[in-house]
Amino acid sequence: MLYYLFRYLEQFGISGAGMWQYISFRGLMTLVLSLLISMWFGQYFIKWMRKRNISEAQRDESIDPYGVEKRGVPTMGGLIIIVSIVVPCLLLGRLRNIYMLLMLATTVWLGFIGFMDDYIKLKINKDGLRPIYKLASQALLGLTVGLTLWLSPDAVIRENVTISRNETTETVVYKSEPVKSTITTIPFVKDNNLSYSNLFSFLGKYRTAAGWIFFVFMVTFVVMAVSNGSNLNDGMDGMCAGNSAIMGIALAILAYVSSHINLAGYLNIMFIPGSEELVIFLLAFVGALIGFLWYNAYPAQIFMGDTGSLAIGGIIAVTAIIIHKELLIPVICFVFLMESISVLLQTNVAKMGNKRGKKWRVFKRAPIHDTFRIKPGQLSPDLKILLNWPNGCWLESKITTRFWIITILMASLAIVTLKIR
Repeated sequence: MLYYLFRYLEQFGISGAGMWQYISFRGLMTLVLSLLISMWFGQYFIKWMRKRNISEAQRDESIDPYGVEKRGVPTMGGLIIIVSIVVPCLLLGRLRNIYMLLMLATTVWLGFIGFMDDYIKLKINKDGLRPIYKLASQALLGLTVGLTLWLSPDAVIRENVTISRNETTETVVYKSEPVKSTITTIPFVKDNNLSYSNLFSFLGKYRTAAGWIFFVFMVTFVVMAVSNGSNLNDGMDGMCAGNSAIMGIALAILAYVSSHINLAGYLNIMFIPGSEELVIFLLAFVGALIGFLWYNAYPAQIFMGDTGSLAIGGIIAVTAIIIHKELLIPVICFVFLMESISVLLQTNVAKMGNKRGKKWRVFKRAPIHDTFRIKPGQLSPDLKILLNWPNGCWLESKITTRFWIITILMASLAIVTLKIR
């Protein structure tokens, strides 16, 4: 709204109005505003929740040794994050931009699904929303995003073409016309553009349609996987919020270079017109998470709940898809990936053991972060643990910080892939 207001005022020669055209200015303003809203709104929201005694159910002390300390802590803190993202974006973003609209829709939709899950846990059934409903909601979002990127005339790229001038230097030019494309970026490969349509070249004239259909299913899978990975990572004070803020910074850098024709040309990556609005959104995302950490860092005064974790995963997934960096998600979201894999391994190995009348486990607990906070003697002696490490119980703040460090390393690696090929 303010963007359009100052754009209108600029034509009257009002001093300073032109600054609102710059992504750097709007981005920093959005970051600061979202952080302040998160901290300001957060304190009132926590007081409101405590006054009405709306708190998470007591945690299982066999899993969380610090569960006693967390009694009476309010949940649904994801509402703080969502408000702190949406308000600055409505004020400072270009609301006619297809990518901004997709990100806002993703945030609100998955935030609503997460809110319903948290509400049902508090008021109706401690198990919350049935998993099939959550998966169906995530799949619906994935299909919507995929089809929008396929059918919208505004979701386009300009393909980069490398021209060798001599043996030592190369220059990159872009095709003059923006096009619809299923091209994605392959990390660590020099000529790193792959079109999904090329996977179906055997279909002849139908290969483009097949490539887009495959793309839509890819988007759906990525949204579901990252959203659930984020949800699994939300198990310790500050864990998911801190990891996600780091991922958001990495994605903001990738979105910025993809939207800047000179930087994109220097790095030999595809130029995505309009994706600069993702920088505005992502800085609002990062600011909201940092402000939320003011209250969510150990010892937490509020938990984000599924209201926040589902929305966070969806935001990260859709951003990576829009900038055609979905194949970088295993690197950027390494922690989320490990959480998901640990649960899959634990569940399947336990089932195999049950069929043989044995109690097998890969880790002491799953998701993987839980295995670091199991006290000696806390597990049944009948369990056979394949990876019985660590021997002791780590402090929750130490586990969280070490997961943050891993995420920083992997996010840095993702950015470095722009040059290492």
